[in-house]
Amino acid sequence: MKEHPVTFRSGELTLEGLLAKPEGLKQVRGGVVCHPHPLYGGSMYNNVVDAVLEAMWSRGWATLRFNFRSVGQSEGEHGGGSGEADDAVAAMEFLTAQAGVQSGGPVLAGYSFGAMAAAAAAPRIANLGALVLVALPIRMADSAKLKTLVKPIVLIAGDSDTYCPAGQLQALHEDLGTQSQIKIIQGADHFFGGYEEELAQALGAMLKIV
Repeated sequence: MKEHPVTFRSGELTLEGLLAKPEGLKQVRGGVVCHPHPLYGGSMYNNVVDAVLEAMWSRGWATLRFNFRSVGQSEGEHGGGSGEADDAVAAMEFLTAQAGVQSGGPVLAGYSFGAMAAAAAAPRIANLGALVLVALPIRMADSAKLKTLVKPIVLIAGDSDTYCPAGQLQALHEDLGTQSQIKIIQGADHFFGGYEEELAQALGAMLKIV
């Protein structure tokens, strides 16, 4: 799907992103994807972000990937996670305000640091349809807040991910109960090198039921 450069506001800051919408007049669901840690080279141009987008496009959704504050052409300074959660909320508001995009039921996804930002933002999005957490750094995440989110949650990671150990992710899945789905990709580590297609296919299948 073809993406187009856009800018939008997050508080006093202007952020950059790439917006994709299917052609035609039909109202479609929307999805926002949050990228990995800005202080370690993370940006919207990332192999895992690409895989998440492919999964959303396979469902015929409109999408927005964007750079957090301080990344690329986005204004501001690194926000330590709370500022980036604000950015995720602003990105969702921007996407769902676009012509042809449904206002209800959008999906917020994040990878690594972006998963933590998405999890922090999710309770503030009243019309949220589902939350997708890819390789959530589970030791640094506030899993207690996830348990209060009454929305479908998708959990996905590699079995060789030291930041998101499969056993701990499975325990979180069990704590969340029926609201969550989980997929562990055999052989993949935190960065999913060589497993991008498998990630996109697995996530695309999981998104069918959220």
